[in-house]
Amino acid sequence: MLNSTQVSYFTLGAYFDTKQVKYVLFLILLCLYVLIVGSNVLLIMVICVKRSLHEPMYMFLCSLFVNELYGSTGLFPFLLVQILSDVHIISAPLCFLQIFCLYTYAGVEFCNLAVMSYDRYLAICHPLQYHALMSLKKVALFIAAAWITAFLMVVTTTSLSFSLPLCGNFINKVYCNNFSIVKLSCSDTTVNNIYGLIGTALIFVPVGLILYTYMRILKVCFSGSKQTRQKAVSTCTPHLASLVNFSFGICFEVLQSRFNMSSTPGAVKVLLSLYYVTCQPLFNPVMYGVKLSTIRITPWSQVYKIKHLCMQTVFTNICERTGCSQ
Repeated sequence: MLNSTQVSYFTLGAYFDTKQVKYVLFLILLCLYVLIVGSNVLLIMVICVKRSLHEPMYMFLCSLFVNELYGSTGLFPFLLVQILSDVHIISAPLCFLQIFCLYTYAGVEFCNLAVMSYDRYLAICHPLQYHALMSLKKVALFIAAAWITAFLMVVTTTSLSFSLPLCGNFINKVYCNNFSIVKLSCSDTTVNNIYGLIGTALIFVPVGLILYTYMRILKVCFSGSKQTRQKAVSTCTPHLASLVNFSFGICFEVLQSRFNMSSTPGAVKVLLSLYYVTCQPLFNPVMYGVKLSTIRITPWSQVYKIKHLCMQTVFTNICERTGCSQ
């Protein structure tokens, strides 16, 4: 019997021989990763630079974009190395680190979306009390609670899995998955299964909050003015689209991990398992960047003026020291 501390590496069996196509896949994934990093970093910078965006909704968006960078970085560099490698193995510590990153990414995403729905509920249903109910201090507390809650839950999950005695080291995926490691265990996994069910049930807490807030928003929209309905649609559409996209991605991952999908082609299973952590980080900045006009109007003119003023100041200082004419 192999103990988890004695398993030095895991073999990832979902990679298939792509011959020369692997270089094309590498370039596609590299471009996708660069696009994800560039788009999310750009929107984070816009929110930080533009003072008019220093409001609760955009602070939550900033947290969401940081989480997209966190989740995609937990997967893409590893995928890029594995595609070019002929031996698809991963060390045990790195495997559990990847599980921690991907699971916390999913948890923070759901919590962020739940807090954002509550923020929209207050803005639409209680507009006069909005700034009192959603102060910057409360925004910081909500964001911290979303990250800390997800981290604590995943720490428990990975700790329970790490302590399991294992009878093998073969994982039929392209990245590490907690459920796949639990299936390798030689001992009773009742505690892991119970905690997994509890974790799954806890997902319905933010989902329930989202459903409740949107029921209240819809009630206000039906009884409110046309302007209220337009405001609700413009601010809630990106959030709903992001929630649906991420929920579908998580469902794909759960289905292909928990159920027998032997009749499904390997490439399709790989794409389904990667959907939630590849499409969501690209989907969110595109959706919010296009839909939210205040983000879409980037203060490039202000940036240019600041840059021009700085260059002029530097040139003036040089001329004062050297005696040249301006």
